[in-house]
Amino acid sequence: MSSDQTWKTKYFQELETAEQREAQWKSERNVLERMLVRTSLASAGQTPELDSLLDQIRSDLRKNRVGVESWRQLQEQIDRQIALLDEVATSEVRSVQQSPCVAPLIVAEPADERVDEGDQPEPVVDAEDQSQRLRIARRVGHLLGQLLSQVSLEPDAEARARNLQRALLSSDDWDELREGLNQVADLIVAAVTRSQREFEAFLKRLDERLAVLQEHFSVQSSAQSGREAAAEKLDRSIRNEIEQVGQQLKASGDLQELKQSVSSHLESIGQAVGRFRVEETEREKMLSEQLMAMKEKMVVMETHSEQMRGQMRKERERAVTDLLTQLPNREAWQERLSFEFNRWKRYQYPLTVGVLDVDLFKRVNDSYGHKAGDRVLQLVAKEIKQRLRKTDFVARFGGEEFALLFPETLPENAQVVLDKLRAHVSALPFHFGGDPVMITFSGGIAGFGPDDTEETVFDRADKALYLAKDSGRNCIRIG
Repeated sequence: MSSDQTWKTKYFQELETAEQREAQWKSERNVLERMLVRTSLASAGQTPELDSLLDQIRSDLRKNRVGVESWRQLQEQIDRQIALLDEVATSEVRSVQQSPCVAPLIVAEPADERVDEGDQPEPVVDAEDQSQRLRIARRVGHLLGQLLSQVSLEPDAEARARNLQRALLSSDDWDELREGLNQVADLIVAAVTRSQREFEAFLKRLDERLAVLQEHFSVQSSAQSGREAAAEKLDRSIRNEIEQVGQQLKASGDLQELKQSVSSHLESIGQAVGRFRVEETEREKMLSEQLMAMKEKMVVMETHSEQMRGQMRKERERAVTDLLTQLPNREAWQERLSFEFNRWKRYQYPLTVGVLDVDLFKRVNDSYGHKAGDRVLQLVAKEIKQRLRKTDFVARFGGEEFALLFPETLPENAQVVLDKLRAHVSALPFHFGGDPVMITFSGGIAGFGPDDTEETVFDRADKALYLAKDSGRNCIRIG
């Protein structure tokens, strides 16, 4: 019975591992979907038709009705809209060149590369339009880099993705960039497909191992049935021989004949017992060999399961960690908020939510570049994490926004903590391009009260943040 219980435990552990692997696949898919949503938002605002197609993508993601075939059709429609967008931009440039009110743009050509009169001149793209497209491409390149750090691709697909990322970050050829943007969707589908294949392969291996366990259980059951049948046969033989001895005792009057009969029956009983022992020894030997084989297989399974658990722990940490700041991300925030909310409902200890936002962050990006903006977020995140209590919680909520939880803390006390933190950050010596730059943040906080939910308190904190922004920034307000 103890052995059966052990096998059942192993069986349920394998099922739990399969469920965890499925959760990992869902987490990776969630990351990919968020990346796709951000990419579609970054590309919005070109034409109503293109915006409608991008809205359809986001709608499918929200309603969880993603289909590869339908999305391929969407991609073809998006390709057509981008091509039309390029044609419109070219026609607008030509109309500007032909306008009598605008001097044509003349580009000197080397003598050996001048076009013939019959050739059409290369279309000239408006500088502002080209700059906007390049900014979009750069942003998609950054998002693609984040995607590659959080999911795994086939070696050839990953190499293609790295080349695509370099092109998006460095190329000035719009045709090349447009082709690269078209490949992003294919890479996302490839990543999702690989995760699904890995999960299916894992389930197949699990099914094979469970089949081995089932075979072992079947052999054990057969051996047990054989043992029971042999014992029953031995019992019948002994009873039969004893019964015949009794009948001989009653019927026989000759003592010598009676001795011979008893000896014969005792010899038959001894032979039956001997056969039983031989068969039992063979069964025990067979079961011992099977047990050793199963132990070896279980060692392999346990080693593989431990490797899978370690990999899943790493994947889980990556899935709930913001890559830039190394703080918990939005998904981790939702989990912790739900945990603290349930704890607050049970014990009614004070619980305060805070929302921080770096002031004038876009100005830093526009003036000094995205790398400077990333550095600001990293330093601010580091200072927040170092100056909070171990029981407090901070996550990067998105962009330049951070969300905080203060368990067993009233809003007034949380405001004091954040004011000290705000003063400290504003005094940090930030320098970009040799210029000193003052970095500040604004914040809103709100405490849980009767009839509150996770959403209502966060909304109050968010409104308090906007109140702080409207009050001149670099301050904390209670909502």
